Amino acid sequence: MGDEVILLDFWASMFGMRVRIALAEKGVKYEFKVNKSPLLLEMNPIHKKIPVLIQNMRPICESLIIVQYIDEVWINKSALLSSDPYERARARFWADYVDNKFYDAVNKVWTTKGDEMEAGMKEIIEVHKVLEEELGDKPYFGGETFGYVDLALIPFYSLFYTYETMANLSIEAECPKLIAWAKRCMQKESVAKSLPDQKKIYGF
Repeated sequence: MGDEVILLDFWASMFGMRVRIALAEKGVKYEFKVNKSPLLLEMNPIHKKIPVLIQNMRPICESLIIVQYIDEVWINKSALLSSDPYERARARFWADYVDNKFYDAVNKVWTTKGDEMEAGMKEIIEVHKVLEEELGDKPYFGGETFGYVDLALIPFYSLFYTYETMANLSIEAECPKLIAWAKRCMQKESVAKSLPDQKKIYGF
């Protein structure tokens, strides 16, 4: 497609990483622009936050909505969502679970100390265990191929070193299958080049 594609983003954004992975999976060329710009206010006046995908000056906001849009527009590569309505619904459910449960727990760890931070870490481990149970023995959440739920969750892997260091715990000891899944995802070029180094995130 000869369209102009712009991504308003920030390197450390978990939600921006989702969009970067989706664009890489589809082989879409785009211009990256940092989030602090007048263009952000113009393109996302409601929430005023990244990421925002702009195709021919038409904005699409909210990371999971953007990923679905990318999957529907650039159909030349493998689909991120199944063609089966039930499987699509399940994938959307688990991606929503990640946003509603995982992000809140992570945010609690970032913004609190002492007992509250410890409670946030316990929540993170509980969420990990629920996700690991859903993954089961499958290579990826949707089965044999990398897809929508994997893409929704894998950016949070960038944070693992940070909260393992902060809380002095091992996620691999608690959830070995989930760590094996994350390492499998990181072998994909689209993921590896879209996620920053974990120690860089810790420094940030």
